Amino acid sequence: MTGTIDSEERDGDMTAGAPTAPPPRSIRSVAFRTMDLISRRKEASIAFVAVVLFVYFGLSTPHFLGTDNLRVIAQFTAATAIIAVGEVMLLISGEIDLSLGHVYTMTPFLMWFGTEWGLPLPLAVVFGLLGASTVGAINGLLTVTTGVPSFITTLGMLFFLNGFTLTISDGFPKPSPEGGFADLLGGARFSGFVWALGITVVAHVILASTRWGVHTVATGGNPIGAREAGVQTKRIKVGNFMLAAVFAGFAGVSEAIRVDSIDPLSGGSNLMFLAVAAAVIGGTALAGGSGTVIGAFLGALVLGMLRDGLTIKGISAFTFNMILGIAIVASMILNAAANRLRIRMRRFT
Repeated sequence: MTGTIDSEERDGDMTAGAPTAPPPRSIRSVAFRTMDLISRRKEASIAFVAVVLFVYFGLSTPHFLGTDNLRVIAQFTAATAIIAVGEVMLLISGEIDLSLGHVYTMTPFLMWFGTEWGLPLPLAVVFGLLGASTVGAINGLLTVTTGVPSFITTLGMLFFLNGFTLTISDGFPKPSPEGGFADLLGGARFSGFVWALGITVVAHVILASTRWGVHTVATGGNPIGAREAGVQTKRIKVGNFMLAAVFAGFAGVSEAIRVDSIDPLSGGSNLMFLAVAAAVIGGTALAGGSGTVIGAFLGALVLGMLRDGLTIKGISAFTFNMILGIAIVASMILNAAANRLRIRMRRFT
């Protein structure tokens, strides 16, 4: 025992006498810190892509940074980002909703009928959002009670809502409401983008700091374990279906007011798939249990900058779809690599 103590004291004395200069900032340490950031923050990679695209298009195209063009990017981003946030909540809980693009289309018509029936615009908007939440509740209840995958239940709802909206609208656009409250919802130049940013912040707080968020992650990551721990997984899933539908409905109302027309051919499956793409390239796993609404917002912003920048450069819209397809596959590969990196990084901590 004494020999051990003496040995430790000698080692301590030798260490104390040695120079203690800080290690140099090597390339290896920088790379390690970068990998650690990417592994811990899912938004890091898509944020880097967003900055690179902004700088590239800003330097290579003269009109990209103009106020009018930035407004175009914000307008394209807003609706996609709001729906993507709802899709993230569902994807994390292990589900998906393919009908959100048609909820986006239907809700403004319900609002319009509300105004036609004499409701003031705020109540008409609430009426439309109640219709959207009802669709979400039906999707959720069908999924959790029948055991049919949400891909199938929401695919059926997609076709139903498409026909329903065309029926109630007779296939013709309707005028959107006007006034101060309408301007607040979508009439101002950047109001849609501000709403998207606000909804993203609120959803991030819900996921990161509330019991609902913790239970959402648990439901998608380990549903059996979550149920055994007392989590009401069915209630969580139905609630997230309703939340996603309300977000999609609100995006539809805001966009209809912005363009001053309620169009039965707006939104649809194309918008829904753009939202799913934004969620995926933003770092949300399709398998459930992992995701980020901030990444989804940045993913929608990246898609907006890509489409706008390529258009300014005179590149065909078909090229955008090719790039989008490559980006989705590449992001899934990178997500899988990031998960493996995250496991390895934990071994060093």
